[in-house]
Amino acid sequence: MEYLTIAIPKGRLFEPSRELLVSVGLASEEVSQDTRRMVFELEEKGVRLVVMRAQDVPTYVERGTCDIGIVGKDVLVEQRPQVYELLDLKFGFCRVVLAAPRGREQDPSGHRLTPVRVATKLPRIAGEYFASRGLHPELISLHGSVEVAPQVGLSDMIVDIVATGRTLAENDLVIVDEIMKSTARLVANRVSFRMKSSRIKSMLSVLEKVLEEVDVR
Repeated sequence: MEYLTIAIPKGRLFEPSRELLVSVGLASEEVSQDTRRMVFELEEKGVRLVVMRAQDVPTYVERGTCDIGIVGKDVLVEQRPQVYELLDLKFGFCRVVLAAPRGREQDPSGHRLTPVRVATKLPRIAGEYFASRGLHPELISLHGSVEVAPQVGLSDMIVDIVATGRTLAENDLVIVDEIMKSTARLVANRVSFRMKSSRIKSMLSVLEKVLEEVDVR
């Protein structure tokens, strides 16, 4: 049997992704991120689900290991994979922001402080943001714990993803500027979109109807 292989991201997008796929019969309740098992097959549906880090979804889809996947728009903008972006799934809302320690976000004259060093997990997005403003601070790439960087003197500011803003507040950081908004997107491998066109377009049609019903509510 030829499976339709779907990449599902771990983390904050996992549960809404799983719920959406369950609602259209493309996942079962046994699919979980709280297990060492990462591949789930629904033989009767001809679907294979692969659970992985969100940052890896574009690579798996671009290379055709997975036919389609769910990933945040922020990841797509940062990585620029060669995939088709099919649908805004309208969940997983967050923002990419520039933030600074409270009281240090402005210079004494009241103007925005020009950062010298910026810690971020999104160096491409951050670099393009500053370049568009004629600024070229040192970008320090991190894989985690970005919020602590100003506290320990690693950076002046950070560029990071914010959902509720709670983590920023807990680390006494304030938002200086909003760079972009992000929601979860459905993406497809370019070859798979042609070779498995009927299955993917059928899935897309069902998902669009489900999302329209959510909007109505």
